This record gives sequence, structure tokens and C-alpha cells, in this order.
Amino acid sequence: MSDLRETAFYYPGVIWRKAGWIKSLALFFDKVALLVPDYMRDRPLELDPAIAEPLQDAGLLLTLSPETLVGQDVTEELATAIVEMLASGRLDDLPRESRFEELSWSRMGGVGDPALARMVFEELEKKGLARSSEDGASIPMHPMVRSLYLVLLAQILRKAGPAIGLELSPATDRPQVQKALVELLQLPAPPARAGTVVTVDLEVVGPDLESVPLDEVLAFRADHGHEYQAYARRLREVVHTLSTTPADDHEQLLADRREEIREAGDALRSGSRKLVGSVGGMGLGIAGGVATALTGDVLPGVLGAGAAVSGIATLPDRSTTPYSYLFATKRQLG
Repeated sequence: MSDLRETAFYYPGVIWRKAGWIKSLALFFDKVALLVPDYMRDRPLELDPAIAEPLQDAGLLLTLSPETLVGQDVTEELATAIVEMLASGRLDDLPRESRFEELSWSRMGGVGDPALARMVFEELEKKGLARSSEDGASIPMHPMVRSLYLVLLAQILRKAGPAIGLELSPATDRPQVQKALVELLQLPAPPARAGTVVTVDLEVVGPDLESVPLDEVLAFRADHGHEYQAYARRLREVVHTLSTTPADDHEQLLADRREEIREAGDALRSGSRKLVGSVGGMGLGIAGGVATALTGDVLPGVLGAGAAVSGIATLPDRSTTPYSYLFATKRQLG
């Protein structure tokens, strides 16, 4: 077993969108990490103090610094992805009426390799997809390009986890961001059946904790968190197995997974009722090959399913497949 702390690495922003989602996430992982530029270090605490402060006090919330993590190697991989996407012409037809949104210079690689990040910015500026900084710390950017940066970073930065004792597992409450990128950029679909795991695993396995006080969630987590964390680990293992198994065998693997879901879901739901009774359920799923869906054949080798990033061999085998955890509120529990 790895001694790395299993950590949900939230993206694409610096704060989650719904309190219930992050409470549920805390059940399934050892820790939750946010990528927050140094100049806005306290922003999560300011945006949602009722949730962020208790999670931080409990040692469950980590704030990661792009000024530290987005070094030269990461900047090179990120720049390669963006430049090749620009060269492909896939960004040429983005709607120009969109309001620009700021992306910190550090998350563009401006600290890791300033010259390279500046070169990419200039290319984006020529195409009308970015403008000069207005605050000296961030770059106004087309929202779809900003999303592309953040989705790619979530995968590229996974290799930085072991150095700080973490297994970083990308997790998002905004899967529509990735869907919009794939559709708008007309990118190739992911490999056959890569997305099937999401459909299979977005079953009700936990409670919707929106109305449950956080202190009750944390107390429940202390007693039952290991059961939820085992479920999340198993999801990751299934995606990795699918990525390394011939397609002809996928149907049987997924059939076996469905049976596991029924058994594990029943156990988790039974425990959840001790916390909140009969409430709306939360489904946890995992999307394999997310990065492949975004990059397709445009960026071979950058984020492919077999070698997510250079240096991937330093990660545990179970982490080599691009993936993201997804949550969805589902039907009422009986």
C-alpha cells in the first residue's frame, strides 16, 4: 500500500461551488487540496469560511501554491499543450463576445519559466484570446482558454504529489466545463468505453450533506471514513484496469464492477442513514481518459492514457491513467 495521503485535488477554481459537495468529498478522501495563488491565499477562507475554516482546522484542507508547484517542467508541458492546441486551429473560432476571466500568472507558468509563459501569452494575445495584465498578478483570458489551462493543470500536477506526500486525484463539481471544451473545440471522443465508468458508478453511495452540520460530518467521518475511502480507491483501480485491458474484456470488467457497486453502495447507504436518515443521495463516479478526451491526437504523449506526463513512472501504478472524480446529486433514498 502507498504511504501517500489520498487527496482530492479540486479544480478548476480556487473554491468549490456547493457546501454539500465538499462535505461529501471529505468522506471519500484523506484530504482536500486547492490550487491557490499566493496573492489570494486566503480567498477560500473568505469565500466559504463556514466550511473552509473547520476543514482547515481539522487538517483536511490543504492550500497548494502554484508559485511552488508550477515549475519549469510543468510549465513546459503546459506550454506544449497550449501551443499545439493553438497551432491546430481549434481555438480560432471561439466566440469573441465572451467576457474575459483572470488566470493567475503563476498558474500559466510565469514563475516556473517566465520567458516561456510570456511566449505563450503573446501567442494568445495575437489571437485575441488574452490581454495584458491589469493587476500585475493575473492575465485576462477567454474563459474557455482559461478552463483549458486549469483542466490540463489538474492532470499535469499529479506528478508533483509524491514529493509532498500526496496522491493527488483530480476532482471536480463542474464536469460541464470539460464537456464544453470537448464540444466547442470539436475534439476527438475518448477511447471506446472510457466514459462508461462514470455512468456505472454515479449511483447513490452517500448522502447529500448540504443541510448536515459539518461537525456531524466530521464525527461520522472519523468512524466510517475508511469505508468511503476504500470505495474511491476502488474506482481508481477500475479505471486503471480498463486502460490496460483489451477492449474485448471491458464488458466483463464493467459487469463485475456493477455487482461491486450494488454491494458497496448498500453498505455505504446503510451507514449514511445513521448520519442523516432518508435524504437525497450523492453519487460518486470517475471519468477515465478525461485528458485524452481534451487533447485527442493533437497532443500525443503529453497527456496520453498510457503515460500521463513525463516522469509518470515515479507515481504508483494505479495513478497513471488520466481521470477525474465526479459527483452528482441523485434520487431520494428510501
